[in-house]
Amino acid sequence: MTDEQQPPAPLRQIDTVAALTSAQADAVLGLLTEAARSDGQQAVSEQGRLQLRGGERAGVRHLLLSTGGELSTGGELTGYAQLEDTDPIEAPAAELVVHPARRGHGHGRALGTALLAESGRRLRIWAHGGHSAARHLAQVLGLTLFRELRQMRRPLAGLNLPEPVLPEGVTVRTFVPGQDDAAWLAVNADAFAHHPEQGSLTQRDLDDRKAEPWFDPAGFFLAERDGQLVGFHWTKTHAEEHLGEVYVLGVRSGAQGGGLGKALTTIGLNHLAAAGLPTAMLYVDADNKAAVSVYERLGFITHETDLMYRTES
Repeated sequence: MTDEQQPPAPLRQIDTVAALTSAQADAVLGLLTEAARSDGQQAVSEQGRLQLRGGERAGVRHLLLSTGGELSTGGELTGYAQLEDTDPIEAPAAELVVHPARRGHGHGRALGTALLAESGRRLRIWAHGGHSAARHLAQVLGLTLFRELRQMRRPLAGLNLPEPVLPEGVTVRTFVPGQDDAAWLAVNADAFAHHPEQGSLTQRDLDDRKAEPWFDPAGFFLAERDGQLVGFHWTKTHAEEHLGEVYVLGVRSGAQGGGLGKALTTIGLNHLAAAGLPTAMLYVDADNKAAVSVYERLGFITHETDLMYRTES
């Protein structure tokens, strides 16, 4: 979420659609690339970027802000917002971005106001990187800080972690696409029952990720006991940034507390180090003190912070 607040620019139009055309999706991706180059991180999450293509998705709406006329008649895509209303309990969640060269003209406020209207004034919105302009925009929109998500990093050069110790009867192998999909989705839902964003992933969401260039089952580790999946560590490689990621790590309820999570973390980090990646990263909620403590003991430190704001309940 990025913009500065200035008097609104003329000839601004916001269109809300349930699905983007190929041309619209390309324009949004181009806008996101320009913003990331300027801001140092993506303004829209991986899930949001995956939802730009593939047609209509339940609960997802796209807001296209154009200046100089409609996009179809030569107008410029100046801003974009995505609203996702799929959580049965929480307010709809949103992300927004304004082209770096068009900031300071109230476009962010216009998108934020449109999001409030679309959501019935029940809104959560991400400010990736927590930039001051985004914090100011949240204040202007009447939103309050709700959640802090930390990106933590550690060097992988010279990685010297203790050998992973698996609980008795547990073995680890790599993910087999097609064969392991259903079992993984079930364990993921169980492990992240408290975390709707991750725990609600569907087969379509998994297929989206399997179709991405970065997907590599050799870095997707599954822990089994008696033929049943009890935990996993899915790693990810960001080739352009030369980063390895602890992408998703989960342990099934009932299998927690025996050291499986730590062992899976070590296995994944060793895999990333063996691939020659210099740095590992991960995301963790700041209020998850136990997880933050575990990662700090593994040598991770906070690199940057994403903030989520919301309307008052």
